[in-house]
Amino acid sequence: MNILIVSTNRNAHPVPVLPSGACVVAESVAREGHSVSVLDLMFAADPLDTLKSVLGRTKFDVIGLSVRNIDNIDMGAPRYFINDLIPFIDTIRLFTDATLVLGGASLMVMPEEIMRATGVPCAVIGDGETVFPRLVDKLARKEPWENLPGVASLVGGKYGTNAYAPALSRLCAGPDYGRWLNMKAYRSHLATIPLQTKLGCRFQCVYCTYRKIGGAEYRLSDPGSVADTTLRYASSGYGDIEFVDNVFNAPYDHALEVCESLIRSKHRARLQSVELNPVSFDHRLLSTMRRAGFVGIGLTVESASDPVLKGLRKGFTAREVHATAEVVKRNCLPCLWIFLLGGPGETQDTVRETLLFAEKFIRPQDAAFFNIGIRMYPGTELEAIARRQGVLSRPSGSMLAPVFYVSPEVEADWIMGQVKQSMNSHMNFMNSDSLSFSYLPQISRMGHRLGLKTPLWRYTRVIRRGLRSIGMRV
Repeated sequence: MNILIVSTNRNAHPVPVLPSGACVVAESVAREGHSVSVLDLMFAADPLDTLKSVLGRTKFDVIGLSVRNIDNIDMGAPRYFINDLIPFIDTIRLFTDATLVLGGASLMVMPEEIMRATGVPCAVIGDGETVFPRLVDKLARKEPWENLPGVASLVGGKYGTNAYAPALSRLCAGPDYGRWLNMKAYRSHLATIPLQTKLGCRFQCVYCTYRKIGGAEYRLSDPGSVADTTLRYASSGYGDIEFVDNVFNAPYDHALEVCESLIRSKHRARLQSVELNPVSFDHRLLSTMRRAGFVGIGLTVESASDPVLKGLRKGFTAREVHATAEVVKRNCLPCLWIFLLGGPGETQDTVRETLLFAEKFIRPQDAAFFNIGIRMYPGTELEAIARRQGVLSRPSGSMLAPVFYVSPEVEADWIMGQVKQSMNSHMNFMNSDSLSFSYLPQISRMGHRLGLKTPLWRYTRVIRRGLRSIGMRV
């Protein structure tokens, strides 16, 4: 069959993200002998015209729409991406009678809601690289596909889904991005190559959908395979690699094994990960990561106050956050600290406690990012908390358009004011406005031409000071 996979994500803030899922699925279908093309709309000047041009030149049997995000999870300036799909779907239906299939991480979070919003009757909600080839085989044979595990259907207004148990087998190597994407464009925007060492998450944060997407049990890559893939990318000229695991240092022993394999491979790539956790975080880990080629790390601590950490069910305490700061202080790796303000248990006192920690313990050469408000999804514990507290009345089926949680004990505007006050005296601090700054893509391209190296957040102080010097309040 002739298959087109369309990557619909066009959000380039703070930097464009490679559509790794679409590429992995494309390679899995190509291995089955099908003809496959990937249309990445990230850099398309006019995405609808680009899509029309491709559909006008080639007849496709199956068209998959890869939908990465539902929205930008920014309460201050929310962007709802699902509505953007409708013109694409209308155009496809106008030009072709190909079978349309939805897929991507967002479909694993709210499949029924997205399918009803778009009117697409078929979606992949299991591991795409396994389920989509099976679905294509059913379509090629003109056999019923509605009962296929990992597939959701919407027929005659009735939604149906089939249980899919992801295998605990080890992951395959990363895709050949150069085969599918305009890598020159991505590199000019300081984009990194995404790589995973595992799927699944055993943490139980009240707001998170990772367990729904990847499962609650770890599926671990072979450390040697991770190192081989890293070496392959670096040898192909893709020297900036980001590990995008839900939590890189869990399990701790696996993270160390991956790092040791990377050291032995002598890959010469620049590595980073912004998904580290204070649990099992120590000098040995950071020292090994540095020797493995890491040039930057990120810590998703969310808060430095015990009532909030308990309310979020983070699995660690403020004492461990402070201990983590001491470990970072004794090492030379640049660090991005990520905070999430407004969660259950947040008060004015807890906000001040977190900001005081950031001001006192985050080094000038590091950076801090403060997000305010938490995107709520159906089926999460946060949804139940919000309903008990009376701050959420919207039905679960109406939560596709973004809805946010802020503790009823504190006002979002007050939190924003406190964060901005702290940002005024700390040029290495950022908030969501910083990531949605309209000139950020241009700054990324200019940085690339000037020879700046990733991660971009290392230059937060320089960028903010430079923009303020020309009158911009950032």
